[in-house]
Amino acid sequence: MRVLLTGASGFVGRHLHRALLDRGDFVVGIDLNPGSRVLEGDALDFFRRDDERYDLAIHCAAIVGGRASIDGSPLGVGTNLALDAWYMRWLIRTGTPRAVYFSSSAAYPIALQQPGDVRRLYEEDINLSYMEEPDATYGWAKLTGEKLASYAEAEGCRILLPRPFSGYGEDQDEAYPFPAFIQRAKRRDDPFEIWGSGDSTRDWIHIDDLVGATLALLDADVTGPVNLGWGRATSFDDLARIVCSAAGYKPQLKHRADAPRGVHHRVCDPARMLDHYVPTVTLEEGVRRALAA
Repeated sequence: MRVLLTGASGFVGRHLHRALLDRGDFVVGIDLNPGSRVLEGDALDFFRRDDERYDLAIHCAAIVGGRASIDGSPLGVGTNLALDAWYMRWLIRTGTPRAVYFSSSAAYPIALQQPGDVRRLYEEDINLSYMEEPDATYGWAKLTGEKLASYAEAEGCRILLPRPFSGYGEDQDEAYPFPAFIQRAKRRDDPFEIWGSGDSTRDWIHIDDLVGATLALLDADVTGPVNLGWGRATSFDDLARIVCSAAGYKPQLKHRADAPRGVHHRVCDPARMLDHYVPTVTLEEGVRRALAA
């Protein structure tokens, strides 16, 4: 297939780029990042001027980072909204038949992710006709993007909406929790710093499985929202213990109450994904790979 891939130099984008090429697809990669080796052009300019039709378009481009970036750069939402709006307009203008819009677990209502609530999050927990407060402005951007996608679908484009939970991998930027923990363990930090109380939980999914699930869902012609995760709740304290045990030491855990921490409990129900793809890289295996990298 002829595939347009935005955000092609980002964490998810570069792994998808490699997987698409391995499948034999012809990929045009564009990105906001000047100097990227896969850069074909600025995404916003591309969507404004390009009229070429592709078999598939995958939209990964966004201003995003770890929790400090999300909390500290709320106006980054403006760029993301512009990117998403022009992407949807481009899909309609070019008659692109199949598309992916990467949403996020940040789009889920924060009211469902509070202390004492240990439920799993289902795709139906987001109601685009009555949007509840998501996680920060990044969550609002993703909610709005999903709403825009519904308009593009009404014009005939079939759109898959993956909602990744806590994606991670060996080459992820250290601004994210997983690689930050790996680097602390490699340095054998003691005490080992954890933002927040350490008992908040996340649902970790390795980048190989995130990409594998996305391609499997496309092959099965799935549309609409699909959670990408294991459905396994792991606290940050437990993640630290797994990482440090694999690194061969047992430090004291130091909790920073003054640091950004996000919602308390974020774990998905992965049943819709499991109908088409079963993840293979456990958190323990992902930790071993990252420590060996």
